[in-house]
Amino acid sequence: MTIFSVDTYVCNSEKTSVRNKTAQVDKKVIYLPGTDCVIRPEVSLAGYTSYRVGGPAEWYVAPRDITALEASIRYAHSHSLPITVLGAGSNLLVSDCGIPGLVIGTRHLRYSNFNPETGLVTVATGEAIPGLAWEAAELGFQGFEWAVGIPGTVGGAVVMNAGAHNGCIADIFVSAEVLCSDGTLRTFTSQDLGYAYRTSKLQGSNNIITQATFQLQSGADPAVVLATTRQHKEHRLSTQPYDKPSCGSVFRNPKPYSAGWLIEQTGLKGFQIGKAQVAPRHANFIINCGGASACDIFNLIRHIQHNVKEHWSIALEPEVKMIGNFQIA
Repeated sequence: MTIFSVDTYVCNSEKTSVRNKTAQVDKKVIYLPGTDCVIRPEVSLAGYTSYRVGGPAEWYVAPRDITALEASIRYAHSHSLPITVLGAGSNLLVSDCGIPGLVIGTRHLRYSNFNPETGLVTVATGEAIPGLAWEAAELGFQGFEWAVGIPGTVGGAVVMNAGAHNGCIADIFVSAEVLCSDGTLRTFTSQDLGYAYRTSKLQGSNNIITQATFQLQSGADPAVVLATTRQHKEHRLSTQPYDKPSCGSVFRNPKPYSAGWLIEQTGLKGFQIGKAQVAPRHANFIINCGGASACDIFNLIRHIQHNVKEHWSIALEPEVKMIGNFQIA
């Protein structure tokens, strides 16, 4: 069984389109025995990504509990289907050709448990990070205020070591329950994940996070924590473009520089390919101005990389994960 995560490919979109049209003829909705879970064919992923672009999933399922998740994985395994895990789709660029195999949406896998005595917080993989930050603040738990502007889910944040405002997941991470490709549940610690800047050993692996536990500090005045959280949110809104679809920061910062500064100094702020544009407010954002294709965004990413390399001899590494087949203009 293969689980797709970050690979990009060049494809013949015409052949892919013909294959997809042929496949649609025989595909029907699949009901997984023993669950209320349904696998649907040819589901558009544009509505499941923050970029609002992307072709269809060959098969799509959104389990609501661990039993349904396990059943979905068994089905994929028995039919030799590759698996792609999709959280909030906030750090993702899905190609216009779509994604082969089974796409598992985790957004319905949600619960949280705050322990006021220990400060430990255990959260399901599909919980939204901003909502979790606000909930922690309202309960007087400190340590997660920095995360309020990160538009992703817990699972994705743990895998990529998401961070902002000098904080990151690695700072508070205790452990994660992970469903391995062989069907077993294992617990991974911070040492197991080998955290580094915006990455972990889970990236590109055949494992799926089901829940994670974080160490926060309980007992603080909720009004104080809420005020700090609100400040972080207001800072993000004032400095980054949230009025149009985007994936957040596109590139990792090549220290000691910031990617946004390099792109701006290269003269690319506001540059546009099709309906994809380097955001005028923040050059490390690419925004969908309305009707952009995944191909527009992909080629703008490559254009930025080429020009920054030419001007600065620095190779910008994408933070956004690109999945599926892309054509290079």
